Amino acid sequence: MSIQLRQICLVAESLPDAISDLVDVLGIQSCFIDKAVEKWGLQNTLLSIGNNFIEVVSPTRDGTAAGRYLKRRSGDGGYMVICQADRHETQLEVKKRAKNSGVRVAWEREQTQYHLLQLHPADMQSAFLEVDWDENNDYCGHWVPAGGLAWTSYTDRSRTLDFCGIELQCDNPEKLSARWAHVLGLETTDNKIVLNNASLRFIALRDDRGPGLCGIDIRVQDKKALIEAAQKRGLVFDSTYIEMCGVRFYLLNSK
Repeated sequence: MSIQLRQICLVAESLPDAISDLVDVLGIQSCFIDKAVEKWGLQNTLLSIGNNFIEVVSPTRDGTAAGRYLKRRSGDGGYMVICQADRHETQLEVKKRAKNSGVRVAWEREQTQYHLLQLHPADMQSAFLEVDWDENNDYCGHWVPAGGLAWTSYTDRSRTLDFCGIELQCDNPEKLSARWAHVLGLETTDNKIVLNNASLRFIALRDDRGPGLCGIDIRVQDKKALIEAAQKRGLVFDSTYIEMCGVRFYLLNSK
């Protein structure tokens, strides 16, 4: 059994501004727009990062869950942790453990080739946890939420290689990391869960914004170019991270 961190979803007041920052600083490209999110009062864009994705969503009307989240956390920030299960059975085991732990399913969609399972953020506390299954079982290729395979022509690794971890702040890191680990069927050590390609790191609240996805670890090919771009755009940064869309992007050297 393995689970891949395939997509990180951020939420922003202004979709164009958020995408502009991410593209200009990280050197990655927009690769897909999912019109299906319009029914939720949202607009979105996916960006290809390595073999995975950063998604940004933004409300288009009042009364949306994303809009309430923006208000609750006083601005842009991390929103969803979206994983890919290696088998349908792996995903169903996640659902069973979630149910037995009192974690509610926020939304579920089952199709022949794809099954989406989204767990409620009130129960997972720091973010939506989504575990999806794509019948191609391909961590490096086909991904239904990104439109299949067309995204591969938009991948640019000249500046940023991939993400390799996320940071979630919460009231009780030990307790919350144990809950996430149990639901995922994995171990937690020092409040960290290791997935197939990335780690989930739980920390105590570092600001007054409340629980949330507050950081993303990225492996970079050209750190200097990222920092110069951040400086030109007037973003908050230092030698270790850049702040965009209400999240710290931690700059890790390529292996």
